[in-house]
Amino acid sequence: MSKTFELKNNQDDKAVELPVIEGSRGTPAVDVRGLAGKQGVFTYDPAFTATCSCDSDITFIDGEQGQLLYRGYSVQDLAEHSSYLEVCYLLLNGELPDKDQMETFRDAITHHTMLNQSLVKFFDGFHYDAHPMAILTGITGSLSAFYHDATDIRNPEHREIFTHRMIAKMPTIAAAAFKHSVGQPKIGPKNDLDYTSNLLRMMFAVPAEDYEVDPVAAKALDVLFILHADHEQNASTSTVRMAGSTGTNPYAAISTGIAALWGPAHGGANEAVLNMLAEIGDASQVPKYVEKAKDKEDGFRLMGFGHRVYKNFDPRATVIRGYCHQVLEHYGMQNNKLFELAMELERVALEDDYFVERKLYPNVDFYSGIIYQALGIPINMFTPMFAIARTVGWAAHWSEMMADPGMRIARPRQIYTGYDLRGYVDIDKR
Repeated sequence: MSKTFELKNNQDDKAVELPVIEGSRGTPAVDVRGLAGKQGVFTYDPAFTATCSCDSDITFIDGEQGQLLYRGYSVQDLAEHSSYLEVCYLLLNGELPDKDQMETFRDAITHHTMLNQSLVKFFDGFHYDAHPMAILTGITGSLSAFYHDATDIRNPEHREIFTHRMIAKMPTIAAAAFKHSVGQPKIGPKNDLDYTSNLLRMMFAVPAEDYEVDPVAAKALDVLFILHADHEQNASTSTVRMAGSTGTNPYAAISTGIAALWGPAHGGANEAVLNMLAEIGDASQVPKYVEKAKDKEDGFRLMGFGHRVYKNFDPRATVIRGYCHQVLEHYGMQNNKLFELAMELERVALEDDYFVERKLYPNVDFYSGIIYQALGIPINMFTPMFAIARTVGWAAHWSEMMADPGMRIARPRQIYTGYDLRGYVDIDKR
């Protein structure tokens, strides 16, 4: 039975019935598309926090239950049993692959990892201390100038080639951005390595020495990438969708997502955690800063605790917490001052009634920053690592939107608060 929602216009007491849309799970939504024509009003929702901008069957978040599903599979289940590339296939295609499908997909990604040599020269045009995210944004936006053979957004085969290329090349771009920042030669990909092992080698190998990938580091990165692969209609994904709705080439659309992710309120949160730990300085100072965090008059905030969407716990954090402690133990860092401080802060937050009652548990950003630091990844590369992982989510949502025959250009409305019509006054009379 279809449901409707009755809305009255207070100006003339005129009522209108609006259809209610229900998905397979989650909060129903009132379809307001006909509201302006029937009632002469728009809806007002700053930041679109109560607005459904699309329907999607890719990812589902239940913030009350602390649940994150990719195509119906829990992220915890995938992190335990799957791999990042298998999750990429799942997000793009809707189902987990069989062995032949996985082999074909892996080969497609592996053989798209190299960059055009003319494109590699672009890196030299960036200042030596340019932020890697600035480089990622610029290089990704330029890809359409080199790979324009498959940018017909209405062609399903072109869309598939694009998604494979983007997932494959993002680690190569990010690693090259890192090498540029430290003045080292760029290291190309190797086809006999898995996805995260390849990334680690491209980042840390040098021509003068052999480099052996640490499997513990590669596995930790693989799990982190699974946890960050998609997160529904977040700011960067919504940006990709909005840019893509104009019909722009897909590389340009993805570059807008990278730019949005760069914001400290979005992809820069794990970087903010390390900056916070640096401010606290020592484990002995944790009680003092915890009290500061409780004081509403104090400007100090505990970064990496709580989440805007998850009202209970962040399911990704429960997975990565174990890997965090495993990595610290593997590298003998339990007694490292920074990590000692982080673990003390975690202990206090999990035992303090103030945080427990408000469900301000450590989130995925708290642990991911610690793991990246333990692996030797510098702070300015934290957000690029996030961008690598989230590329498949952006590509999946872009592809889903492009395949939708009802797709329209995004065009939000506004409430105008400026001047009414005014006449021009000559400059001599002002």
